[in-house]
Amino acid sequence: MNLLLVDDESYVTESLFQTIPWRELNIRQVYQASSALEAIDLLEEQDIDVVVTDIRMPVMTGLELIETIAGRWTHIRCILLTGYSDFEYAKQAIRLNASDYILKPVDDGEFMRSVQSALESIREERKELGEYQQLRYSRKSDIGILRTSLMHDLLLGHEMPRHVIDHKLREYEIPLGTDQRTTMLLIQLGPKFTGMDDHSISLMEYAIGNIAEEVFAELFRVWPSKTPHSGMILLAQLKTELLSEGTDGPAASDVMKRYVTQFQQDVGSYLKGGISVLVSASFDFPSELAGVYRTGLSSLYIGGSGDHEAIRFAADNDESRRDSASHATHSFMKPPSLLHLLETRQWDSAREKIEQLFVELETVFIGQSALYEIFLSVTNAYMYMAHKQGYYIHQLDQAGWDPLYIQQVVQSAAKLRSWSLDMLNKLQAISSEQETTSKSHIIKQVQEMVTTDCGHDLSVKTIADRVYLHPVYLSKIYKSETGEGLGDYIIRKRMERAVYLLKHTNKKIYEITAELGYQNPQYFSKMFRKHYGMTPNEYRDQGCC
Repeated sequence: MNLLLVDDESYVTESLFQTIPWRELNIRQVYQASSALEAIDLLEEQDIDVVVTDIRMPVMTGLELIETIAGRWTHIRCILLTGYSDFEYAKQAIRLNASDYILKPVDDGEFMRSVQSALESIREERKELGEYQQLRYSRKSDIGILRTSLMHDLLLGHEMPRHVIDHKLREYEIPLGTDQRTTMLLIQLGPKFTGMDDHSISLMEYAIGNIAEEVFAELFRVWPSKTPHSGMILLAQLKTELLSEGTDGPAASDVMKRYVTQFQQDVGSYLKGGISVLVSASFDFPSELAGVYRTGLSSLYIGGSGDHEAIRFAADNDESRRDSASHATHSFMKPPSLLHLLETRQWDSAREKIEQLFVELETVFIGQSALYEIFLSVTNAYMYMAHKQGYYIHQLDQAGWDPLYIQQVVQSAAKLRSWSLDMLNKLQAISSEQETTSKSHIIKQVQEMVTTDCGHDLSVKTIADRVYLHPVYLSKIYKSETGEGLGDYIIRKRMERAVYLLKHTNKKIYEITAELGYQNPQYFSKMFRKHYGMTPNEYRDQGCC
């Protein structure tokens, strides 16, 4: 901290400056002034925490100085020095909240204790102020949570006595009144916002709420909040002093539209993102809120790029938009179904079907209920395929099946598209992995059979029967996995066995022929010659040399 010494007798301030161990008191800088007026100049220029001043000085006394300080720099602690033990001075010092009153000549020990006490007082005050600010911040955070919880209860139609609602509105500092006509604004965030992470979206929602409060403040009392269905809501009531006959008429609608337009423009200007707004007709708050909210949800459309710049009133005719959305979802349900494409491993076709759906949705308006319908349809197909492959659907993506995350998925067509394609890729990866594992196991079985049994019954058909596959399909997967035909592999292993028997045994050619499962020695000799370029006898003779 910084300290200022004030005395018209400069030797006093200089003596204190030189003799007091300021560093031990954690004083960073000591300033000196020879008059009250000079002291005020220094106070205006420097950050001073403690002032030590003489009382009796020309032009302006020390008492007048600390009175000025008390009015302009309330955080500064003041210590008075005087050579007179006048009780009247002491009383004035007390009245002016001086930290201490020290008689000259100054005792260094007493002086240091006085300064230390003033410094401790400052630290304690700063600590208390910090704790107070923290409490205010915590209370504000808690009130925010309580306000959101109350809004959710009201929107979902939870029954509460009227006096309880009134009490909570007052306690949570919500400026709305019960039994008053209210307008609901449902706010849907545009792609710029919905593409952000959850923390950033929360910050944007907080900012949007602040903008709404500023824009509507002139005529309305408002309550911005999150909805239970991953959106935002704003409840607005005309200020009591502005209520008059006919406030629900066309004029009131025009006023509301003007303010909503300004609100939307300010969000775009300050946050660089679009929002769509659905404005309800006025209703009685809170009794009709839940019903108006349910109706609003079914009318709130998410979809084509223009939708995120829309301001619509609940009474607008949306039949054509509903028909367009219905046509898009109906096309998605047409055969071949997504499930059929998944079962037959037509992954590219399944991906194309999903992409086509969302291409169509880009040109129409679609409600959140329709998005839920699409989500459930896609989910059912994915769950069936996952179970068929021995998985629970949440094992593909744990986060993707968190209820809170699913709410985010159906918040926009873009997010649902991204999620659907991501899950499809994971299903395809698992299916391909299982198919590869299964084929590897079959190949291993076949090779073990061939290497351990080169007898009479060994053929593509007998092997296929043992692994429960059609001979043609078995030959196909063996060729694709090894690059060698299964029949060729069987012959090659027989020939390798024949070479071993010719080299390491004295068995006759006909005996070897029978052991390898061939019926005719001439046919065996023909196959051996084709494989090695010589007859079995020639090979044995050459090997014996």
